[in-house]
Parts: sequence; structure tokens; C-alpha cells
Amino acid sequence: MLYACCPGRRRFRPLFRRVSPAAAVGLGLLCGLLLLYLIFAYATRPFQVITVDQRQLFEKTALGLPTLYEFYTSGGVTEGLEAENRQFTLNGRPLSLFSGALHYFRVPPALWRDRLRRMRAAGLVAVETYVPWNLHNPAPGVYDFGDGGTAWSPFLDIVGFLRAAQEEDLVALVRPGPYICAEWEFGGLPSWLLRDPNMRVRTSYEPYKEAVRAYFERLLPLLAPLHFTRGGPVVGLQIENEYGSLGVDDKPYLEFIKGLMQSADLPGLFFTSDSPLASGDRGALPGVLQTANFQVDPEKQLNALERLQPGKPAMVMEYWTGWFDHWTEEHHTTTLEAFSDVLRRILEYPSGVNFYMFHGGTNWGFMNGANSDTSFPTYQPDITSYDYDAPLTEWGNYTPKYEAVKRLLAQHAAVELRTPSAPAAPARGLPAGAAAPLAARLPLGALAAAVPPALRASHAQPLPMELLPANGGAGQSYGFLLYRRAAGGEPVPDGATLTVRGRVRDLAVVLLDGQRVSAPLTSLQDLRGFGYWEKENASLQLRTPGAAPAQSLELLVENWGRVNFGSPDDFHQRKGLLGSVELDGATVAGWDHLSLQFDPAFLAGLSEWQPVALDSPDGVLATPTLFRVEVSIDEPVDTWIDVRGWSKGIVFVNGFALGRYLHLGPSHTLYWPAPLQRKGLNEVLVFELFQIPSDTTLRFSDAPDLD
Repeated sequence: MLYACCPGRRRFRPLFRRVSPAAAVGLGLLCGLLLLYLIFAYATRPFQVITVDQRQLFEKTALGLPTLYEFYTSGGVTEGLEAENRQFTLNGRPLSLFSGALHYFRVPPALWRDRLRRMRAAGLVAVETYVPWNLHNPAPGVYDFGDGGTAWSPFLDIVGFLRAAQEEDLVALVRPGPYICAEWEFGGLPSWLLRDPNMRVRTSYEPYKEAVRAYFERLLPLLAPLHFTRGGPVVGLQIENEYGSLGVDDKPYLEFIKGLMQSADLPGLFFTSDSPLASGDRGALPGVLQTANFQVDPEKQLNALERLQPGKPAMVMEYWTGWFDHWTEEHHTTTLEAFSDVLRRILEYPSGVNFYMFHGGTNWGFMNGANSDTSFPTYQPDITSYDYDAPLTEWGNYTPKYEAVKRLLAQHAAVELRTPSAPAAPARGLPAGAAAPLAARLPLGALAAAVPPALRASHAQPLPMELLPANGGAGQSYGFLLYRRAAGGEPVPDGATLTVRGRVRDLAVVLLDGQRVSAPLTSLQDLRGFGYWEKENASLQLRTPGAAPAQSLELLVENWGRVNFGSPDDFHQRKGLLGSVELDGATVAGWDHLSLQFDPAFLAGLSEWQPVALDSPDGVLATPTLFRVEVSIDEPVDTWIDVRGWSKGIVFVNGFALGRYLHLGPSHTLYWPAPLQRKGLNEVLVFELFQIPSDTTLRFSDAPDLD
């Protein structure tokens, strides 16, 4: 192997046997100056590349093993990451490119360093992260890179994250998109793009390119000073993401993305990622390194990659360590044996590897993505946990996969570097008790009354979220939208037929006089009926709550997460009611729109809470309701909110949207990390659509239930 050479030792003999005291002092000063010169010359020596055993080398010089940055920057930095002659080099020295995915926006910032250190302790030399456009640019002209003053802002300090990675002795592979997939809402694209009726995302459509340009002109200048050749951690940047799978031939668009990066003075290394077997070079560009994404058949995929770019080093940009989960499915896992076998074959090929995911984290709040399918269910929203069955769990704990990674990487590393000790396993515990009583409630009608005027709109026909004038004209991105028939309409008689002439995106609850009259979601097969996305032009026979005709008609619609992967048609996905509403075949005209976004300011301003009482002995609710729970915590520690006994809804902790839950699983707990807790009193809010536990409590656990 090739390693850097250090000067050998020399042995000196005395020049004089007898000297005067003054001469001795002078000679001592001369020797001291000579010693200082030798130390300076050694510290600033240029590296030569020779064949030598590195462990023996550093034992001889009594230096110990170097850190990554000591090894790759000593003597000055003249070049970054290069991919030539089947070997990655960094600053001209061989690099075994072992990386792991950790998305800074899925992990509380207080835990970034802990997770990064665990990765470095496993032998990884790089961290890989996506960059979510929809969080950093939530409305046209509005940007947040950690300084936006919102609940999300602390998660969005990408510069702070990359600096932390460098301080934890890792370099960084950054995948800025603008599309990232990632099982993230709309693949990281901002929903305000959909206000354009002709929008074609991920193409050379000019309005889309202009939106990308405006965003990149804010993002890329933050990354440029962080490049490795300028003293930072960034060694590689991805152009778009899995573009070969989109089924669109638009190389000028990819060139446009590359051009934006070059215009921002980013030196590269630039790369793309796709399945070599499935996509070939459809998502590639000349002169840009192609990398591979897969979970099985490493030799077939890597041989196909070699045929596409002969002589280049092989790199698996996404070795899928597990898989993500959809609601109503089982929790996906990969056996240790299968995981280790494929990893060993990747390393022996030989190839670099990025573990997707190494630490999955959490799909906070409303930010989960979804998939589409040609068979039932055709829409498949992702769950809140993004554990991914990764080497580090959602809460950062070690798994047998972690130990396998550590062992195999040590066997195949070209350069042996110093690694930190692995931090202790994360502490877990419970709040003051394993359960807390529900302290107060606000039914949907009270919540609607608290919606501010800026989040209200009236229109003749129902509008989707994205076309509302909310949020300064950016539309509504997430949450719930309450459609209320304008006052003055004809009463709704018992037995009337309600039809949504079009589709519901994604779930609708129907209310008459404030009481729910549509059925709760009790099974997977319920998704085939009224109120869900599967059935077009679905109808519901209405039963009024009392003997008299109902005066008010409302439909509460939830955006359950926009699709993050698929064909071009899958990215045309507005949310809400997509069509008109009919009563007994007559179109209902005149609708008020109330956006329930549940942002921290809205939650903090709620008042007139009501005492908790069961609407029925089994806890079935008469109307969707927000419940408040007060939780006392002596010392914050990772815990889980146990949602068994609840039906369908979302949880907020201290104003932050923690995540959704569904009794159909697979998961039945929500991770509540210590950094999102307060010492003392904590407020937990639960917005439930259908049913609560009959004992009117919220329970906690010191362990997750993912299946």
C-alpha cells in the first residue's frame, strides 16, 4: 500500500570532548536552534508516496495513528477528492471512501455531534446528507438556514452541521438536489411550485429552473467556503438525484444544475447516483462520476457501473442498510447475515460505500413522504419513524449491523487512522410516570374559531391547499384543511347523498352540525371507501345527528404526505378536495376554507380549553379533538409516547410537531428525544380524529414499538 514517508532518525556524536563553560552555553543555544529548525522542517515537510506499513511507520516516529485531517492535510492541501485510475484520492493520498447517511434535519441539533462521533468510531471517514429545499425555502423569497426564527430553524443550520462533522474528523458528501427523494415530503420540493398549473418539476421548464436558481443562489454560497480545498469538510456534491429513474431524457437540465454549482465556485467532485442495471447512463453526464444505488447483487451492479465508466473507482452511493415503512405494512428489516454478506462483497470488489441510512432519524411532524403504486393501496404514506433498520437506531443506539460495519471496514481500509472511542449507548427512561391524564380538550369547532383571518379564504368551489392565498400567497403546504359550506345553504336532510366529484387527497372526515358522520378508519380495506384517495367520485349517504335536517356541512381533509418518488405524473399532487362536492346530485357552491397548520404560534394562542369527558364509553369521539397533556420531567431523557389506544392523529410537544400515528401500525410509539423536552412542565398536544383510550390517559414507554 502507499503511505507517506517520514524522515528517519539520526545519531549524533559529540564534536568536542573538552569545552569551556561559555562555549558550552553557546553550543547549547546552537543545538536548541537546530532542534527548533528540525521540528519546523518536519512539521512542514512535503509528503512522498512510498510503499510501507503505516502502523510500523507511526510507531517508529512515536506519533501514534493520525486523525483523518492530520493525515490528509499535513503539508498543505493542493487538491480535493479525485476519482481516477480506479482509486479515490484525497489531497493526492489514497482514500477508502467509507461514508454514512445522516440527515441533519431528521436529528435534533443537540445530538448531531453524538451521532457523528458514533459514525467516526465505526471507521467511517465521511458523512453524507441531503438538503431539503422545502424546509430551507418554505415560500418564494423566504429562506431559512438556521436563522429563520421558526420551530424548524435549529434543525436547518447546515453550515453548523458540516462544521460539526469536520470537528468530529469526518469529510462530507452533500446532495443538494434540488430533488432529494429521501422518503421526505414531496421529495424535498416546496409545494408552492404547484401553484403553477403548468409546472413540470425536475425538467428544463423555465419557471422551475428559475425557482431552482433562486434557491441555489442562497444555498451554494454557504457550501463553497466549506470545500475541502478551502479548509472545510465538503469533498463531493451530487447533481440532482436518481434522475435515471424518472424516465425523462433531459440532459440539459442536469447540465443546468451542474452549471449552477460551478458558477458558485464549487470545485467538485461532482457525481450522480442511480441503479446501473436499471438506469444505465440516463441520469449521467460526461465527466461526472457515476455511482450505484442498490441492496443486493453487488457484483452485477458494480460490473454494470464499470462498463459505463471504465477505469473509474467504484462507489456505492446508496447501499440500503434496511428499508422504510408505510402505514399498514409490517416493519421492514434486513438480516445481519444478508447485510454483512453484501457489504463484504462490495468491499472486496473493491468499491467505496455510503450506507443509506447509517442513522435514519425521524420524519418529524407532517414531513413524511409517500409512494404511489399501481395496485391497492395506490397511495402509501410513510410512517413517522425513519429507523430504516440502520446500523444506528432511530434513537442512536448500536445494533449488530454497527459492529459488522466496524469489523469489515477495519479489514479493508487502505489507511489506518485514529478513531474515537464509541460513546455510551443513549440513556432511556420515562417522565415522572408511565402515564399522564388528559388535562383538557378543544373540539374541532373551537379550533376552527381560532384560525386567523390570514388563513381563511372563500371560494365558489373547493380549492386545493396549494392554491389558497395563505402564507403570503405561497399556499398551504402541510396539515389539515377544513372545508365549510358557506352560511345560508339549504339544510341537509337525513339520507342525503354526498359525492366528491373527483378525489380526496388524502383523508376526509365529514361533519354535520359539528358531529362526525363518516366512518372511522378501522382497517386497511376502509381505504377503498369514501373519504380516502382510492375511490374517484365516491359517495356517502348522510345520517344527520338529530331528527331535524343539519344546518352546517364540513369536510376536514388531511394531507398525509406528498409522493417523493415516481414518474413525472406522480409529481402532480395537490392536496385537499380535487373536484366539486354534490348533495343529491346538485353541486354545492360557496365554500369557506380554514387552514389548520398547527404551527407553534397557533398552538400557543389557543384558549378556552374544556374539561375532558368521554363522548362514548369506548372513547369514540363525536368530532376530531385536540387534547392537552401536562408532563412533568425531572431530567430530560429519551422516551417514547405510546399511542396504543388512540386511532389516527398527530402529536405536538412544547409546540413542535413530533409526528403522526395510526393504530393500524406498524409503529405504535413516537420517539420523544431528550433535546425536545424541558426540565419541569412539558405540554403535549394530541389531535385525534376518531377515538381515544377509554381511561383518558397518554402513556409513555422507555422502548420503541416499531412493529
